[in-house]
Amino acid sequence: MTRHTLSVSQDPREPGFIQDPYRLYAEMHRASPVFFWEDYGMWCVAGYDQVNALLRDRRLGRENRWGAPLNPVEGRGHLTDFDRIESGSLLEREPPAHTRLRTLVNRAFVSRSVERLRPRISTLANELIDALPAGEPFDLLPSFATPIPLTVICQLLGVPVHRADDLLSWSHAMCEMYVPQRSRETEERANRASAAFGAFLTAHIEEHRHTGADDLLSALIAVRDTGEKLTDDELISTCVLLLNAGHEATVHQTGNAVKTILDQGGDPRRFFDTPEAAAATVEEALRYDAPMHMFTRYAYEAIDLGPVTLKPGEQVALLLGAANRDPSAFEAPDGFRPGRVDQKNVSFGAGLHFCIGAPLARLELQESLSVLFSRLPTLATKAPPRYRDSYHFHGLESLMLG
Repeated sequence: MTRHTLSVSQDPREPGFIQDPYRLYAEMHRASPVFFWEDYGMWCVAGYDQVNALLRDRRLGRENRWGAPLNPVEGRGHLTDFDRIESGSLLEREPPAHTRLRTLVNRAFVSRSVERLRPRISTLANELIDALPAGEPFDLLPSFATPIPLTVICQLLGVPVHRADDLLSWSHAMCEMYVPQRSRETEERANRASAAFGAFLTAHIEEHRHTGADDLLSALIAVRDTGEKLTDDELISTCVLLLNAGHEATVHQTGNAVKTILDQGGDPRRFFDTPEAAAATVEEALRYDAPMHMFTRYAYEAIDLGPVTLKPGEQVALLLGAANRDPSAFEAPDGFRPGRVDQKNVSFGAGLHFCIGAPLARLELQESLSVLFSRLPTLATKAPPRYRDSYHFHGLESLMLG
């Protein structure tokens, strides 16, 4: 097999694909789960077993050892501020830097630590429902899906919630850097957002040093001030990553999950009868319509993918959304089946870079959706939901309910 016989041309911004990427995935599962996506110029892997294995394969990594952001390259002068934040990010580093950074923040996100947030999330969800306009349609995303994870991560980290609008604006601008075929204007906007985000955090960290607060930021500042484990740039990058990752994917997954549950018809409360049922429903929603569909890795040595051998420095795209619908790994993959015995989705990744916020995201989804459907069991969509033009971050433009 050659690159030519395995190459696929599919514009990731084509409207039909944006609304339903699963048709292409089904075709590739039948034809070849490893294929060359011409529009991205890289090899992609769609099969569950291979994606799961490659996520754990230490011959692959996130750290770009050949160019930006770790090493400046020509033509990225307008992305200096964005690259500075990215270069210190836990997401973009490999051991030993990754190990050191992850160890510092991991304690706040383990299941035992986040479980104590359950009552707070329930209260917040109820307050947001109380504030909905009586008898009028509402958009779930800004009125419910966004405030919960944003408020929780701000409070957990120790960042003022009243700056939420700024945080959202900066986060959205930075995340646009991962959209295919981005424009120069998009890049410049992301760089401005990075500069503003960095300046805000620098000032806030200096103020926060003297508060003695019991939050993650205070703990990270204390580590930095010992002069041993955390640089200023790493502290800023870690805060940006946690604030961005702490809400972006959960917002999308909340919308996707509510749409999926309403699409099933009947009384939605049946999916949340018990805590165990709620957990199984959330896990299946994560598999069925994940909030992130592509995660890339660099090859650090030659890697045999079957039809092709990756060379060191080449990127490969691991298609999480496709892996979750692989018929060789899941029975009736296109069916929504909470409690399925073959539940093993890769929506949070796997291996070294498994999502550090997974326990928190699961808890937020379980609690918020349980409250939503308990309080509003007759919810129905008031306009056809449409996914926004952003293939990597798979989420709805809006979700009008009533």
